[in-house]
Amino acid sequence: MNIVFDFGNVLVRWEPKKVFLPYFDNDEERYDYFWANICDSDFRNRIDAGEKQSEVIKEYQSRYPEYANLIAMYWTHWEQSLPGEMPGMFSLVKKLKETPGNHLYGLTNWSMETYPIARNRFPILQLIDDYVVSGAEHLVKPDHRLFQILLDRFCLKAEECIFIDDNAANVASACQMGFRGIVFQGAENLRLILEQLQRNEL
Repeated sequence: MNIVFDFGNVLVRWEPKKVFLPYFDNDEERYDYFWANICDSDFRNRIDAGEKQSEVIKEYQSRYPEYANLIAMYWTHWEQSLPGEMPGMFSLVKKLKETPGNHLYGLTNWSMETYPIARNRFPILQLIDDYVVSGAEHLVKPDHRLFQILLDRFCLKAEECIFIDDNAANVASACQMGFRGIVFQGAENLRLILEQLQRNEL
């Protein structure tokens, strides 16, 4: 099987809420507003698509000066937002890697300013030999073009690949291209689904 993994919240925990919430006195409504309207999806996607973090942060600080210190934390505290690997995933990915006939790939939305640091920090990321990082390609999921880069670079056919992501929109995009998609809901659930798919191929 060709198995393609997203990284954040599939292989590695990404929990920015744990970083920012204390600065809002644990007021989730204020945090949610900040995440939806200040460090919003456009802010995060621009960084994941390869724009220089310092420049994007400076732009948003000038736009929202009252949040300048918190916006800076997206860069200065990014490692604290990655508290560890996803439970149960290292042993599962290692077993998949060691199973004859399996080939593991990665397709992640991640800045190239920080991804190499994370790869060195987390052994699970080092199990994935072939991968595409959005920050190097200046595209982010769910853009079909990023999936196509993966297919072209590693000479893959979408219908021969399984794509795993915690984001349902990304999985839907992959399925539109012919991938078999799995919305990640934990290591044990994923193990059972993959075992069923493998039995169906026999």
